[in-house]
Amino acid sequence: MKWKKFTLDTTTEAVDFLGSLFDEIGIQGMEIEDHVPLTERETKGMFIDILPELPSDDGTARVSFYLDGNDDAEEILSKVREGLLELSAYVDIGAGTITASETEDKDWINNWKQYFKPFTVDDILIKPTWEELPAEHKDKLLIQIDPGTAFGTGKHETTQLCIRQLKKYVKPGDQVLDLGTGSGILGITAIKLGAGRVFGTDLDENAITAVLENVEVNGILPERFEVRQGNIIDDRKIQDAAGYGCYDIAVANILADVILLLQGEVPVHLKPGGVFISSGIIDKKEKAVTDAILANDAFELLETVRQGEWVSITARKR
Repeated sequence: MKWKKFTLDTTTEAVDFLGSLFDEIGIQGMEIEDHVPLTERETKGMFIDILPELPSDDGTARVSFYLDGNDDAEEILSKVREGLLELSAYVDIGAGTITASETEDKDWINNWKQYFKPFTVDDILIKPTWEELPAEHKDKLLIQIDPGTAFGTGKHETTQLCIRQLKKYVKPGDQVLDLGTGSGILGITAIKLGAGRVFGTDLDENAITAVLENVEVNGILPERFEVRQGNIIDDRKIQDAAGYGCYDIAVANILADVILLLQGEVPVHLKPGGVFISSGIIDKKEKAVTDAILANDAFELLETVRQGEWVSITARKR
């Protein structure tokens, strides 16, 4: 189905007022494009270390909304124009021009799946659940993943760095703490490599569903992979649920800024001699994370591994 798209050239000052206007008219949702930089708080939950360079914020914005064939476009546009006229009496609406176009109806949630194909990380095959097992890889250790809307297909360099470090350090029966588990790919890999049990945490409720489904499709008993929604850095309930001094390995594929906070909390959950594998570190942040690990009396730095512009840092609890 084709949708009619209407784009309004306006100002950032007017965006909230337009949201209220659209609600009153019955327009379901709107798309906002502007040059307002993200705050530090907004970027905390994003898997990005380098923000794209945007033009300077000039106060302009583009607000789009969509109508289907059953909507009376002329009547709705008339109401929008009337509302704009009223708003212009007390807020700068900018140009206020409306441009019409058409767009195809697409399954945005699932369209990305066409690009996720089976691939290998050394002798490990990572396969999306909807793909057939390639005959040439039947001898490899198989990890099946459907990330859903959670982060973690395994293709990102940071995930591959963690997988290789898990291969190096996981021993049979190990207890693993998987921080920012996403799709559960690292915890599942740890179990496939011989770990006894994994406790995972993630801020995203979608990750909980993804982990449970991926655990099942990989033939892992649910009691071997427990996952909780929450932040182990400052949530006492999550800290207590995880337990103290009981993990052989902690792994975190998140963000450098989050790892800087985690390195202060992780040691209390590790056994003496336990290993902390961290990744998601862009090379420009490597020194900051390394310095923090070196300054933490609970850790000794073991090694730093790189892939492209990404870095993985591994430390051991003293």
